[in-house]
Amino acid sequence: MTRTTFNRLRDVKDSLPHGSMAVIAAELGITADEVRAYFNGEGTPEMGYHIEPGPDGGIVILNDTRILEIALRIAWEVRNAI
Repeated sequence: MTRTTFNRLRDVKDSLPHGSMAVIAAELGITADEVRAYFNGEGTPEMGYHIEPGPDGGIVILNDTRILEIALRIAWEVRNAI
């Protein structure tokens, strides 16, 4: 389980290059719309996604962090030009 803020998720999404939603979706065997929903606060019960009121848009609890982990990897690769 990972705790973060909604604004942090939006920052990660905003740091990704164009087409990243499709790359993440393909890697996980899900749709790009599901990936977008994850970052837009519309997670599913399988993801364990929910928001509690709090700072920075609220506290987000993620049971399934695979989308976030791949997004962070892509952002790191872009930032470091790998």
